[in-house]
Formats: sequence, C-alpha cells, structure tokens
Amino acid sequence: MTDSPIDEPHRYFFLRMPKTASTALCQRLANHFGEAAIYPVNGLDGTEPLKLVLSIGHLRERLAARGDEIRVIAGHFPLCTTELIGGRFTTLTLLREPVERMLSQLRYTRKVVRAARHMPLEELYDHPPQIDAVMRNQMTKMLSLSSTEVADAAMLTRVEVDRDRLERAKEALVGIDVIGLQDEFEDLCAELSARFGWRLGDPETVNTTAPVEVPESFRARIAEDNAFDVELYEFAAKLLHDGGWPRPGEVPLASADREEP
Repeated sequence: MTDSPIDEPHRYFFLRMPKTASTALCQRLANHFGEAAIYPVNGLDGTEPLKLVLSIGHLRERLAARGDEIRVIAGHFPLCTTELIGGRFTTLTLLREPVERMLSQLRYTRKVVRAARHMPLEELYDHPPQIDAVMRNQMTKMLSLSSTEVADAAMLTRVEVDRDRLERAKEALVGIDVIGLQDEFEDLCAELSARFGWRLGDPETVNTTAPVEVPESFRARIAEDNAFDVELYEFAAKLLHDGGWPRPGEVPLASADREEP
C-alpha cells in the first residue's frame, strides 16, 4: 500500500541556480531550520561535492536514510526533481541578471581551478572543460528540463535550449511559490520571513568574488549567448515588479504548514 499525498512529508524545494546568492540563502535557511535540515550536508550526506549537489540518485538515497530530518532540498537540482522524488513541496528560487551571473561564474572558476587561475575571463569563457556549453542559458534549462530527459547529474544534462524550452521555463516560473532576484536579495528574505514566519537571521555575504572590468563587447557576447536567460530574467522581473506574482488570491501550500517562530 502506498502513502497517500496527505501522508507524504511536506518539504521546501529551493531551485538553486549557481551564482545567484544561493549559498547565502542556504545559510540563512539553516539559521531557521538547522543545518541538518538543509540537504545536502557535507559529511552527513557524503563527502563527494559534485555527487552531493548534482546527483538525483544520491538525493533519493539520503531521503531514504534520513528523510525525517530533511526539510529543505537545496542542491543544484532542476525543478522536475520534485516529480522524480515525490512528495509535497513549496518551491522557491533565485534568479540573477545573466551577464552578471556568468561573469561571477567565470571569476569563481578562475579562483578555484588552478589551471584557470591566470586566464583572462574572455579566454576562460571559451575554454572547455572549465566553462562548458551547459553553463549557458542555465536558468532556462533548470526550469524547463523534464523528468523524462534529465540525467542523474541533472544540472549537467545536455539539451538544446530553444524558444520552446524558454516558454516552458516561463510557465514553470509562474508556478513557483516564491521567486526572488539576486540584486533584491534582502527583499526575498523579508518575503520568506513574512509569509512563513522564518527566522533567517542577519544578512550574510558568502562565496563572492571581486568584480573586474571587462570590455562591453564581451558583455554583449555573453548576453547574446544567453539570450534565453536574458528574456527569462526580464520576465521574472516583470512578474515581481508589475504585480503578476504572487498570484492574487492563491495561498501557497506552506501557509498551512507555517513555521512557528
């Protein structure tokens, strides 16, 4: 006999796009829920960094092992992961202006990859395997991947990002319970605290790199290469700023499962 939906645990699914202040939000979430409640926890859930944040199979294993502790799933998993693992979820995500997101990714890669340490950002952008095509239009991909096409290392799934996929990403974004923009990060935290009663603690800055000057021609090239993400980001900003989201009259699932201070 299978559990009915009412018996399934309620969790929060943080669609965690890289280089969008997602690490800072995870730390703030841990202030409220406790570290062990935010999957993945290095050590507790294993020690292989890529497996922890990318593998849906490993996520399933950890849910089976300690699902009663896990309240928030916050690896780099696409939205369709909720279909693959089952359960009841309130969803949230952060998006970032795509050119700035890519430049931040390049700076971070140069910081942590020894072979890339002295590369100009323009050279690194063209240098597989440091920056691969899977990083381009990544926000669109993470929202639009389907459960039938996603690989186990889900964020690395190779698909063609086209107009149809962008429209699917927009539709998925409208269905997410809480969305925020990286450059309005504290507004998102205030929204989460107000809606769910979470105690997120004081602002924290983590995992950052110092901006560097790059030619406008390089910025233009990144924007062109990530045109679908640019349009998706503009769509998200319009939803937030023009009153299209949150949807009037709709009550998110978490309202019935509100976290008490």
